[in-house]
Amino acid sequence: MQHLDLQVIRRALEWSRAGQRVWLCTVLGTYGSAPRAPGSLLAATASGEWIGSLSGGCVEDELLEQLVAGTFPEPLYLLRYGDGSDPRSQISLPCGGVLEVLVENLPADCEVQAHLRELEGALAGQRRLIREVALPTGERRLLTDSAQGPKVERQPHLLRLRVGAAQRLLLAGYSSVAHVCAEFAQSLGFEVVLCDPRDEVLQGVELPGVEIRRELPSEVIRLGGCHADTAVVALTHDPRIDDLAMIEAVRTEAFYIGVMGSMVTSAKRFERLRRVGGLDDAALARIIAPIGLNLGSKTPAEIALAVLADILRVRNGLPRDAL
Repeated sequence: MQHLDLQVIRRALEWSRAGQRVWLCTVLGTYGSAPRAPGSLLAATASGEWIGSLSGGCVEDELLEQLVAGTFPEPLYLLRYGDGSDPRSQISLPCGGVLEVLVENLPADCEVQAHLRELEGALAGQRRLIREVALPTGERRLLTDSAQGPKVERQPHLLRLRVGAAQRLLLAGYSSVAHVCAEFAQSLGFEVVLCDPRDEVLQGVELPGVEIRRELPSEVIRLGGCHADTAVVALTHDPRIDDLAMIEAVRTEAFYIGVMGSMVTSAKRFERLRRVGGLDDAALARIIAPIGLNLGSKTPAEIALAVLADILRVRNGLPRDAL
């Protein structure tokens, strides 16, 4: 499944190359119920063509009407929908929430197209970027992103927007915990890939929307299955699957690497990975084991909740002692 925001940027680039001005809209913040997360994109032209989503339909019609009417001639606008505080956006959201949107007016020139190409590469997984937008001028620059943190960071005169591939969860092996993790992760907006070569284990497994690959997870990882926005988790208790996956995962840019097991099991695994896998202290330090937050979890659903909560903690750049 292609990242929706990647589709947005690719279409915006096509329009720009064709000589059309593009309005690029970014969700900056949501309060209350909201179907699209901060950082989500929509692009539109003066003729009313558009692609993407900001709210699942609540505000798009009004925004597009304003674009066609020429309401946004300046380089940059900040809009607030839902609470009546912005005179340009009096619409009330049916979900009862509040939505803040950045609207950028991008001319069809070489500088804009170069900027869009960089965003396209980041959304395709080539590298992660921080996109800085100055307020109120709309001046833009791109920086390499080497850390995890919130998608949108706001300063008095600057917006910092993280741009990267769709968050991916790579499940190394199938188990009851992995099954629930896959379902939870999809509801959180992750692409989910489940890798397991054991036909007898996968027999009868149904996970709509999950890419199931009947291969060793270590091979999928080795052949490029991970990028910097990938979380790799091993939840099988089978060292033939879990250990090999860990050995390959630490060689990637995956932002989260974790494996299930007790403290005793984890200590034995680390000893094997050092002795057999040749992993050094720095590589072992990247592996979270036991996996997940310590919530006292017992059931598969509780363990999956602890795992996904820990992945979100790392993705948002929070240390454990900050919880």
